[in-house]
Amino acid sequence: MFRPLEVFVGLRYTRAKRRNHFISFISLVSILGIAVGVTALITVISVMNGFDRELKQRILGMVSHATIEGVDETVRDWPEAVKLAYANSHVQGAAPYVERQAMLQGVRVSGAIVRGVMPDLEPKVSDIDRRMVQGKLADLVAGQFGIVLGKELAMTLGVGVGDKVTVFAPEFSATPIGAIPRTKRFTVVGVFEAGMQEYDSGLAVMQMQDAETLYRLDGPTGIRIKLDDMFRAFAVGRELAQDLADRLGAGYYRVTDWMQGHSNFFKAVAMEKKVMFLILSLIVAVAAFNLVSTLVMLVQDKQADIAILRTLGQSPASVMGTFMVQGVLVGSLGIALGLLFGVLLASNLPAIIRWIEQTFHVAFLSPDVYYISELPSELHWDDVIWIAVTAFVFCTLATLYPARRAAKTEPAAALRYE
Repeated sequence: MFRPLEVFVGLRYTRAKRRNHFISFISLVSILGIAVGVTALITVISVMNGFDRELKQRILGMVSHATIEGVDETVRDWPEAVKLAYANSHVQGAAPYVERQAMLQGVRVSGAIVRGVMPDLEPKVSDIDRRMVQGKLADLVAGQFGIVLGKELAMTLGVGVGDKVTVFAPEFSATPIGAIPRTKRFTVVGVFEAGMQEYDSGLAVMQMQDAETLYRLDGPTGIRIKLDDMFRAFAVGRELAQDLADRLGAGYYRVTDWMQGHSNFFKAVAMEKKVMFLILSLIVAVAAFNLVSTLVMLVQDKQADIAILRTLGQSPASVMGTFMVQGVLVGSLGIALGLLFGVLLASNLPAIIRWIEQTFHVAFLSPDVYYISELPSELHWDDVIWIAVTAFVFCTLATLYPARRAAKTEPAAALRYE
């Protein structure tokens, strides 16, 4: 599109000292506007990537990539089921579990999800052992009826480590005075903090055999697995469910993955990222279209030069290319500055925010209010490329009208008053 002549003349106009300094000022404003828009876009998208990463880590720290549950029955011969899961090359961890609802009573009463786990196997599929703020997951010993509570759940119940909690299971026993729910006294042996309201206020963990005793089960309700690629969770889970049904006898198994339980949440985050990209792209577009006024004034200022070039044989398309070179150069300079500052800011944003908080004694994300108390940032180079391409397209489109106007200049009319 751009031949050596157009590039040479366009660069010459860029380097030449203009008589109208206002044009130079508008060009500078255009460059800075594009740079600020690209910087803001890269930074905001990186922050949203950081929040997305933090939320996934916190959620996946408490749930497995995929879950295989028995339908109306427990998983038969769970050691063999775990062994079968590990036979799949994508499986990095597998552990049995029991999960039921219950009512817990301490000083106060609250409902919760009770999850029975094997303390030695659970770290292979979740991070709950690393989320412990009091006690250890290994303190859950079969037959001792210990329980680990989420931090907010413990506060709601008004209990701490060493206190007793009564668990009311939705399993009824017939007595002379009627049906009553099964109850069992547990000792709080630990408290965890996942950083997610759903788990901190609504999850209690106990040893799997104690959960089987409480709920009168003859085995775990399912197998939880961790994979090398979490986006293959449903496909691998379905394959394992079929293997379990074939090798462990007749039975039906339901497969759920991490996306199914939180699909609306992650879809909302993805939609917010797209909307923010669109909104901030408009900032880049506004800055890019400042090039229109810059080039229109430049074309007006260079009427005589254009006429002379036309009389020397330069075609209208070549004149158009000349001014497009200058517009693209100004836009590219703004994009380059925006990419530089955006990448630097996005890469160092957490450290910058910490410095501001320590220096001025302010808290942008108070830990008393927000579960994520530090501003995360994760730079994705594919996002940077998309932003650069989008900004370049805007800048290129902004040069079309002024360049076409320059190409339509009539030499005789332009030189009439020279």
